[in-house]
Amino acid sequence: MLPDFRVRQRDYLLEIARALTQELDLDKLLMRILRIAMEMLAGQAGLIALREGGAWRVAAAHGIPPAFLRYLEPLLSGEDVSDLDVDELNRMLKELTYSASMGLLNGVGLQLAAHGQVIGVIFIFRSYPDVFTANDKQLLRSFADQAAVAVFNAQLYGMVNYEKQRLDALLDSAADGMLILNADHTVERVNIAFERLYGRKREALAGRPHNEIFRWAHKPDGMTLEEAEGDGWPLTSNAYLYVEGDLERPESTPLPVGVTYAPLLDADSRLRNVILTVRDITRFRTAEEIKSTFISIISHELKTPVALIKGYASTLRRSDAKWDKHVVQDSLAVIEEEADRLTKMIEDLLDASRLQAGGITLNRADVSLKGLAERLAERFRTQTERHTIVVDFPEGFPIILADENRLEQVLSNLISNAIKYAPNGEIRIGGQVRPEQVIVCVSDQGPGIDPHDLPHIFDRFYRAEKDARKTKGAGLGLYLARAIVEAHGGRIWVDPVPNAGARICFSLPR
Repeated sequence: MLPDFRVRQRDYLLEIARALTQELDLDKLLMRILRIAMEMLAGQAGLIALREGGAWRVAAAHGIPPAFLRYLEPLLSGEDVSDLDVDELNRMLKELTYSASMGLLNGVGLQLAAHGQVIGVIFIFRSYPDVFTANDKQLLRSFADQAAVAVFNAQLYGMVNYEKQRLDALLDSAADGMLILNADHTVERVNIAFERLYGRKREALAGRPHNEIFRWAHKPDGMTLEEAEGDGWPLTSNAYLYVEGDLERPESTPLPVGVTYAPLLDADSRLRNVILTVRDITRFRTAEEIKSTFISIISHELKTPVALIKGYASTLRRSDAKWDKHVVQDSLAVIEEEADRLTKMIEDLLDASRLQAGGITLNRADVSLKGLAERLAERFRTQTERHTIVVDFPEGFPIILADENRLEQVLSNLISNAIKYAPNGEIRIGGQVRPEQVIVCVSDQGPGIDPHDLPHIFDRFYRAEKDARKTKGAGLGLYLARAIVEAHGGRIWVDPVPNAGARICFSLPR
């Protein structure tokens, strides 16, 4: 039968062995090691100091007066102490303990070293001097070695856990969708952005094959992952793989995306993971479509007035013909009208460009919307004999603070659209007063706006298909009108009036 002290030695070593295998929380582990050490050495108090970044830090303490601990912590972190080895640190702590307790306490220090690296020291305060047998020293050494390994493992686990948390944070803070595939193309990780983009929770995506998630509505631009691997990617080249296409989604319409595949190889050049970055390219595709539409519309709209101007100017310049005064006047009128049309188109394009670059600048002053509407009605009455233009504003309509030139641009566009799209009838410019805003509406008695076109009529370069063939325009008028109204803090909308023409209204703050 083993003597009692040998049983206790065995129990201590078993306890620290259990701590080594069971506890990975560093703070809890240190307190557990400190409790065992105090019991082994019959100590009244103790601390564990760890070496971190070249400096010493009190990582755990028990039974030490707060005042002494507050004095000790900055002392251990000082530059002159950070270079001390464990023996020198122990001597310093013993001297401090002896002085602070007026000779009543001694100290015992145990070095913590793992994998050839000193990581800390256990220092126990007790009331009798160091008297250890060879067996005691061997026990303490075994205990300290196991404690050091446990601390080292807990620190390593903490670092791994921190790196995992940092990776999670990086993935989830990314604006683009990201996935990590295993070598067999099954999904290992998915970030929040891809969840939102695809419309399924990451738990439902984890473990699924890549080709079940990435299904294309049409043949994509570029090689798919499967096609590239059939050609030897990435073993023949570590270059990224990029493909664009319309990604099918289970709960929504296909989404235009650009997917970048980056291989992760091990030291033996075997594929371990594939990192996917998925970017929504709807905006870029829309920009390309707008660019194509712009070129198409502008080339057509510019060609017509330029051709008319050139045709009439060439006719008037013919030396073999003499034109009477009325023909010359009519020809010059057409040239002037087409030149004005060109000028307006160029101004609209410049305004659209300024708006895209940073908004519209307003020069605010007092504006009478009623007076502005009456002036514009008088001007447009000279341009049409098929329409009756009526101004209907209540008495005492308030003056507002706004940019008169810009609001004239808005009203002119609405009135000219009514003349353009309504074959005949009444065009009414009406005003309403609300407690915090004024409302202006322009209505006509034409065929109205097709419900299919309603969501898009304020979009840049948008023109209804049936009207694009019959009427002139670049599709910028209502786009600029909306921008001007919103720059004033108001809004613009269409009032649907079935079979009763079009009615477009805008509000402005009083």
